[in-house]
Amino acid sequence: MKAIISNNVQEAKALLQNGDIVAIPTETVYGLAANALNAAAVAKIFEAKNRPFFDPLIVHVASVEEAEKYVQTIPAPLLRLMQTFSPGPLTVLLKKKDVIPDIVTSGLDTVGIRIPNHPLTLALLAALDFPLCAPSANPFGYVSPTSAQHVFNQLADRIPFILDGGKCAVGVESTIVGMENDEVVVYRLGGIAIEEIEKIAGKVKLTISQGSNPKAPGMLDVHYAPSTQLHVGDVGSLATQFQALRLGLISFSDTYTDIPFVQRNILSPTGNLNEAAANLFEVLRSFDEKNIDIIIAETFPEKGLGRAINDRLRRASTK
Repeated sequence: MKAIISNNVQEAKALLQNGDIVAIPTETVYGLAANALNAAAVAKIFEAKNRPFFDPLIVHVASVEEAEKYVQTIPAPLLRLMQTFSPGPLTVLLKKKDVIPDIVTSGLDTVGIRIPNHPLTLALLAALDFPLCAPSANPFGYVSPTSAQHVFNQLADRIPFILDGGKCAVGVESTIVGMENDEVVVYRLGGIAIEEIEKIAGKVKLTISQGSNPKAPGMLDVHYAPSTQLHVGDVGSLATQFQALRLGLISFSDTYTDIPFVQRNILSPTGNLNEAAANLFEVLRSFDEKNIDIIIAETFPEKGLGRAINDRLRRASTK
């Protein structure tokens, strides 16, 4: 049986109340959702994604007030960030209450909480009496989906329902923040730029990767990868290195017309990092549908969402 694609919130609600998993839209990427308080339902997410159980999940709620039901306390700097950027692409790592099952947090005493900025998912959360776990709705390690069709192409045989909310506006996952020793820490670069975080919270510490033992979701060294080999760096040098192969390009705004790329994907012809971020995963995914041997990606400006784009490209690249 193939997954149904529909914008019917009530149908998604009924399935979730029954302990099923459904794909839901957010402003970042599509998530694969289950009742976060039902360990058996959450286990279905790991099974469908083939996701390792040591990689924790983010819990989605409808409001800051709702978040307070599931965490011990929200430190003032993190509360200010939530009030400023929620609903939106912000996840806050907080000490959890026992009501959150250990399978959600991979046994950690902290849980990532987020209020997604999508009208269908906010309506769904408001209609439920439980929060939702919702990692990206794709097989583990592969490119995150930014449309209902992307989810269908990869998980149609594993899930019953996809709530269709159109194309995701942000296109990269949420920024994850927490606190250590009274200092705000960024654990994952994402849809809110560091500069914006620091306007509210002051100078932050970056703790981006912890290898195969992540403290927060999305911290594994290998993640978001297409099936085609991806190399990141100086475009000219890489093109020379792989000149005998069919090459695809990912660039910010430069077309590199002097290099014989089989396919060129310019993420933002106008040089807008927000537009580039919104297009990144769709472009990565498109290469697996083409006859390309190697993808070459340039390094993006290390500012704004350029940092998040570079982080995703690094994790997707061939090691």
